[in-house]
Amino acid sequence: MALTDLITITNPRSPISEAFRTLRTNLEFSSLDHPLRTMVVTTATSEEGKSTTLANLAVIMAEGGKRVILVDCDLRRPALHDIFGVPNDEGLTTMLRDDAALNDPPLQKIGLEGLALLPSGPLPANPAVLLGSRRMREVIATLRERADLVLFDAPPVVAVTDAAVLAAQTDGVLLVLRAGSTRREYAQRAKALLEKVNVRIIGAVLCNAPFDATLQRYYAT
Repeated sequence: MALTDLITITNPRSPISEAFRTLRTNLEFSSLDHPLRTMVVTTATSEEGKSTTLANLAVIMAEGGKRVILVDCDLRRPALHDIFGVPNDEGLTTMLRDDAALNDPPLQKIGLEGLALLPSGPLPANPAVLLGSRRMREVIATLRERADLVLFDAPPVVAVTDAAVLAAQTDGVLLVLRAGSTRREYAQRAKALLEKVNVRIIGAVLCNAPFDATLQRYYAT
């Protein structure tokens, strides 16, 4: 996976890219009464496409004129640095331990106007503790001052507590589900776990859904 593999960049007029624009619009309308400045994107279980979905959403959000910071908070299996082709020697964990980095975040430019990436940085031994710390709240506040929207990539909800701990500190969470893969009981359990910590569930994204060929003819015209 690389930046050039993101469909919102390689084929911006495709039905999938248009679906991401629809998602952008839906998110904007869903936050009219509760401004959306920080949002966690996660899944119920692993291998459901959350990082790729989030990367494409970030591109579309930046395309719409927002200043977007994308943060890799999956401190177990980070993927965003690979998607965007940047080094991962500094990042979120650097900000969590280094005052200089907190004041001057090691954001990576990825060649798209309005979009910056904060990779995970070196992986820690205790991700959930770090993500639930007071220092993490300071990191979120720092990033929020530098962008219109901060998007956080978090590990699966059912597998570990990281996503729930992180989402409780943000404006809400978007749950990514995969057609033909996500089991109903896991999706329901993820929802229950998030609601237990009073997280605002903004909505869900269904990826890998069957495609209507008639739409392809429309977008090809």
